[in-house]
Amino acid sequence: MPIYEYRCASCGYTKDCIQKLSDPPIRVCPECGKETFSKQLSAPGFQLKGSGWYATDFKSRPKAEETRPAEKPKEEAA
Repeated sequence: MPIYEYRCASCGYTKDCIQKLSDPPIRVCPECGKETFSKQLSAPGFQLKGSGWYATDFKSRPKAEETRPAEKPKEEAA
């Protein structure tokens, strides 16, 4: 189940709540009792790191690299 971050617009109280996706959002603040409790945008609780799936499976080479001619080695000065 996802964890949602809530904040009250009236008193500033914040709380993390575990809810099902199908659960209705919490509207009433547990601190002050007003209906100003709302979900906040927050970062997800996981990160996709490493050289794994994206770099090898989904990432395509930029068009500039595909059309750029190979560089020739520079001639050494005598």
